[in-house]
Amino acid sequence: MQRLVPDEPWELFQRVVPPSPTRPQGGGRRRVDDRLILAAIVFVATSGCTWRQLPPVFDASWQTVHRRFAEWSAARVWAKLYRITLDELGARGELDWSRCAIDSVSLRAIKKGELTGPNPVDRGKNGSKIHMITERTGLPISVAISGANTHDSLALEPLVRGIPPIRSRRGPRRRRPTKLHGDKAYDFPRVRVFLRGQGITPRIARRGVESSERLGRHRWVIERTMAWLVGYRRLHRRYERRADHFLSFVGLAAALICYRRLTK
Repeated sequence: MQRLVPDEPWELFQRVVPPSPTRPQGGGRRRVDDRLILAAIVFVATSGCTWRQLPPVFDASWQTVHRRFAEWSAARVWAKLYRITLDELGARGELDWSRCAIDSVSLRAIKKGELTGPNPVDRGKNGSKIHMITERTGLPISVAISGANTHDSLALEPLVRGIPPIRSRRGPRRRRPTKLHGDKAYDFPRVRVFLRGQGITPRIARRGVESSERLGRHRWVIERTMAWLVGYRRLHRRYERRADHFLSFVGLAAALICYRRLTK
């Protein structure tokens, strides 16, 4: 359990998890420890196993683990954990806002559900997209999901607006990068107008003008982060019918990626 949930992320998690319900008078079944449940959820995220395949070492039934996951998702625990992890990084001066990047990755959806759609690059099979903005070193600062048939340019505005106000080592909280790099999928006048209106300098490749080789000088960082993200096997495919549960796994994976920087 210590390997899956070390002390520092457990301390962060305790700051955002709702208090445990009071046991009724006269006894009742003992509530499984939150840290064991969290370790089981991290195991599902990293291994990609189904809920039913959870090993007995976690001392909890898969139904209990799934129920607690659903409760914490409804309470936005994973989004809050991601947010305070970013705050810790910002307070230590680990976030570089000077040159950010945006991209997406498509995943096949095993089951039909919310925010899925025919994937135009996967023979029309049902799928979803994960959209992400990273700061200069590759840490994700905003994530979102959509159907696989959603054009990347349509996700840019809500993704930029979704960057939370993050603590800085000095000065006020920050939520806007200086520059934002994107590939040719974002090459639309409305995108550039929106970014400039937010005080962000667009660095978007122009279709028919700039080569992919020049673009890759700055975009390899976010491509590496996308590889880290789908390295969490639960995100290799989308198994959740409910969009909020899928987004919870994305938020948990992003928080764990950011946590790794805290340990260095």
